Amino acid sequence: MFSTFVGTPQSLTGSNKDVTDGGAFAAQQPSPRQRRHQVARACEWCRIQRVKCDNNVPCGNCQSKDRHCSDRASGELRSLPHAYREIERLRQRVRDLEAQLEEGRQASEATLPSPPVSTGNASLSSRDTFRTQPKRHWDGVHISTAYSQQRTWYGPFSLFYFISHMNRYLTAALQQPHLDKHIQPNSVAKTFWSPDCNNLKGNEGSQPQSDGHLVNPDQCLTAVQEEYFLNLFWESHHTSLPILSEVEFKEHCKGLWATPGKPRLPSALVDIVIAMSMQYGMATRPRTFSGTEVGADDPTIAGRWYYRRCQALLSKDLESPTISTVQCQILSVIYLCCASFQNMAHSTLAIAIRTANMLGLHMEPPADMPSAERELRKRIWWSLCTVESKTCMKLDRPFSTCLSPRYCELPADDHETARMAGSNFATLDENVTWLTYNSQHTKLVLVTRSIYTALFDHCLEVFSGENGGLIYDDPPALKRCAEFFTTSIQPLRAWAQDVPDALKTERKGNGVSFSTDLSTLAVEQFAPLWVQRQRLLLELMYHNLSMNLHRPFIVFPIAPHLAEASSLAHALSAAEHGMALTNIMHQIMTQTDILAGWHEAFQWQWNAAITLVGYLLASPTSNSTALVRQAIDRALVVFGVFGRSFAAAASAAAVVRDLAEKTDLLKERARLEGAQGSEAALTVTNLAGNYPNHVPQGNGGFLETGGQDYMTNGMLNLMDEVNMAAMQDVLPARSMDMEFMGDGSDGGFDMQFLPFMSI
Repeated sequence: MFSTFVGTPQSLTGSNKDVTDGGAFAAQQPSPRQRRHQVARACEWCRIQRVKCDNNVPCGNCQSKDRHCSDRASGELRSLPHAYREIERLRQRVRDLEAQLEEGRQASEATLPSPPVSTGNASLSSRDTFRTQPKRHWDGVHISTAYSQQRTWYGPFSLFYFISHMNRYLTAALQQPHLDKHIQPNSVAKTFWSPDCNNLKGNEGSQPQSDGHLVNPDQCLTAVQEEYFLNLFWESHHTSLPILSEVEFKEHCKGLWATPGKPRLPSALVDIVIAMSMQYGMATRPRTFSGTEVGADDPTIAGRWYYRRCQALLSKDLESPTISTVQCQILSVIYLCCASFQNMAHSTLAIAIRTANMLGLHMEPPADMPSAERELRKRIWWSLCTVESKTCMKLDRPFSTCLSPRYCELPADDHETARMAGSNFATLDENVTWLTYNSQHTKLVLVTRSIYTALFDHCLEVFSGENGGLIYDDPPALKRCAEFFTTSIQPLRAWAQDVPDALKTERKGNGVSFSTDLSTLAVEQFAPLWVQRQRLLLELMYHNLSMNLHRPFIVFPIAPHLAEASSLAHALSAAEHGMALTNIMHQIMTQTDILAGWHEAFQWQWNAAITLVGYLLASPTSNSTALVRQAIDRALVVFGVFGRSFAAAASAAAVVRDLAEKTDLLKERARLEGAQGSEAALTVTNLAGNYPNHVPQGNGGFLETGGQDYMTNGMLNLMDEVNMAAMQDVLPARSMDMEFMGDGSDGGFDMQFLPFMSI
């Protein structure tokens, strides 16, 4: 079935046809074939023709035929090892670039810009530019400060954060909850949702319309009444915020009275000026009733109809704004701030800044523009920057403006510029005009902002955040911030020394202006009201900003180690500036009418009063507590004077008075506890001294072996009922119960029994 083939070995067949001698075999064997040289990839033509190619470019075939040698695929990967090598090369390149990026970031963080050394060259720190620090932060607070219960954010340098921090301490110290809203005075913003005095429950009053005619005929002022309030503006806000040309404004206003006996034509600029003047003018008059309730007739929202019509008219100019648009927006911010609508003012500021950018106000004016117009544009831009910086530092929110004289120089304040500004005011000195206040005020805010941003950045650098979102939980970081602040605050003090004498209020005796010596002011009797106000506002603003910079170092002793922070000197400086501000306000408000109705001065006094109360709570044993407490009483007097005109001041007085009583209570309780502790130690020492034979011999005292038995069996047996009654009398706050006996961490006695150990 299967065929089998049998092979016969060659040795058996005897065949030798393939076998030759060695020489013959070597002669017949062909020479070894040369190995073909291969290339990674042939060129396009050789690959198509399937002919040999080489690594030359062009290759030999293409060069001999004078053809174009295609090398378009030379960058592609030829083999798998080549791909692996390319991947590794790219990975190494990525690692090198990441290392270079990290080195550059560390170098930029190590070379933070320092505060300016002079007021003329106020540099800003890196907080004004984009810089990310994702792992470092300092938590702010979300609290409700308006009619709605919606919470808004305030930074750690703001007064609202300080109030929240103080409330936490009061809650722990008094063992009862203290809400943030209890330390906020009544205001229009907490009563109504807008300056229209409308609330969400019942819309009283008309809503804004789009035609711009929002003032009822019975609410319109006559020409004589408008002239009265306009004159108030030129004597008050205009001298501290010179963003209008008085001559051009009066010409514009005159043209609006087209028909005698009829209301004038609407104008956004005229309306907001009248609204501000009514707000200021009505605040100088006494109220018809007293109390802390805020109503629709509150002076802080006087002129709200004109404000509302101004906003309606401005809505038509948003796409095509003018210089007048920016002027109206800046004045609207001032009106809202005085009416306590802080968040609305902040939002309006953002719109004003964007409008100014649209008009190019942040850039140097063209050289072919008239000098008067050039200086007006500069004053508008830097006044806007000043208002925005003050607002953002007050609320501790990010800035929107980049302040640099490289783009737009500071406005001039020489005599020629003052003459062309359009207002006729007296000359104060050889080099001082009515515009010098605005120049000095701008420099003050610039220097303060640079210190503020540098301090905030430094706090973020030294604060690790490992122990929580508060720098107060990291005493070493707080100490380094205090040391840094000691040197960075120097430019602000240098600015105070460079203020012209014509803008300083003299002191009686050897008192010094812009100091914290609490000296009595010598107000010049025959100086114009606007001059006296400029001098006072400049010094009050200096104390207010200085107090705000020092206030973060007021540490409430929630934990024992926090009371020993090295920031006590800066906390005392905050209190000293608060006392200096209060001392000035008390004398001016009780003896003159220079600051009557000035809402910003009231807000400064409120800021100082809360700071003084916080310092008294944080440092109840300081040597300055008596002076601080006296300053708080003076602040209450100032609130009383303001309270005659608007209810917010009367409400502020009630809040501060309640806080002062709590500080007195905590101080008295601390004094009694200290006295009771000393009396208890003396009583126990005398009690043990009556039994000297029972004192154990040894180095360990009661804590050595047998000491506990001795204390319980020996000492307690010697305390009869009379002695125990005496102990209860001297220690009424903590009776001799099990909680007191087991107060230590190990269940034993706490440090109150150290007198026993020393017997």
